[in-house]
Amino acid sequence: MFAIFHLSCKFGILKQLFMKKIPTLLALLAACFFAGAQGTSTAEDVLKLKETEHDFGKIPQGKPVYYSFEIVNSGTQPLKLDNVQASCGCTTPEWSREPIAPGASAEVKVGYNSAAEGYFDKSITITYNTNQTKILKIKGTVWKAPEGAAPPNAAVQFLKKQTL
Repeated sequence: MFAIFHLSCKFGILKQLFMKKIPTLLALLAACFFAGAQGTSTAEDVLKLKETEHDFGKIPQGKPVYYSFEIVNSGTQPLKLDNVQASCGCTTPEWSREPIAPGASAEVKVGYNSAAEGYFDKSITITYNTNQTKILKIKGTVWKAPEGAAPPNAAVQFLKKQTL
């Protein structure tokens, strides 16, 4: 390498090329090295979910529905859920603010108000250990409930009059 550099010093263009490109190349290699090192030092994922999605199927409009997702602390330290945030106001998560002991489980109860007719697909983000996240999903279809009561059934009155 020294011989090539020494010979290139005699040629001005090659000298400029080496002097400008080598520091840039070294900086690029250092950036790649440090970026790769960051990816290998990820924290262990201690929050385990038995399932990440629930399908309510078809539900009547105006009748709230609920589902509880079970979470397990697979780590060796207590696990604290920092926040559980729904993607919109029609979805309400409930969870314990107490730390989850190692090996223990807890629930995140998710409610959907079913006010709007049609298909829904909502996400709930669990933030834990300060900066780690998991995503839960609920989905289903809300069908429009009849506006009034069912019409009177004449057959019921007929049956009431019958004697056995």
